[in-house]
Amino acid sequence: MSILAKLSFKDQAFKLRETAILDATTNILKDKGYDLMTMDDVANAVGISKPSLYKHFKSKEDLVGEAMVRLLDGASDFLSGLDQGLSPIATLTALLEWALRVRLEGGMPFLPSTSAHVRDMLMRNLKYVARVIKLNYQLEKLVAKAQKTGDLNPDLPSDVILFSFYSRTCDPAVEFLQRYSKLDNEQIIQHMLAVCMSGISGSNQSS
Repeated sequence: MSILAKLSFKDQAFKLRETAILDATTNILKDKGYDLMTMDDVANAVGISKPSLYKHFKSKEDLVGEAMVRLLDGASDFLSGLDQGLSPIATLTALLEWALRVRLEGGMPFLPSTSAHVRDMLMRNLKYVARVIKLNYQLEKLVAKAQKTGDLNPDLPSDVILFSFYSRTCDPAVEFLQRYSKLDNEQIIQHMLAVCMSGISGSNQSS
């Protein structure tokens, strides 16, 4: 039985409304960014009053922090659900594919890369920081293992590989391809995975 099913009807309604609030927040952040988003925007998108919104989240900072926590929890849940027999490089590739798909469907605002103010705000959110540390630790181990097997370049510092991996999740090329190319989302995902994992150099590139 799901956690939601165990709740009272009133609590279920509260939880479902909270999910709707976080969905609306994510969409607004994607379109307007943190600075331009207001609590009025979110309340209007959900179809509730602002006082009702404040029953769930006491500030815009709390609301945005929870939206980002939910995103990180989604990444961790995805990793946990993968076949534990997958190689480290296959696991990293699968996670990046998940992230690109979420992003193309509008579910991943890349807030930490947008401004120092947003980064500082998120770094004060202990729940968010804990999730980041946990996910980063998991990915660091995967990168190290993939370097040992030679699936990732062992001559590169692991931080270079790790942060390059992170940057692919907020690469503006994804939006450009979605908006201006004739590729569908699945084609964009596969090509971006190829660029990240194999690069853009031809096999006949001279040394």
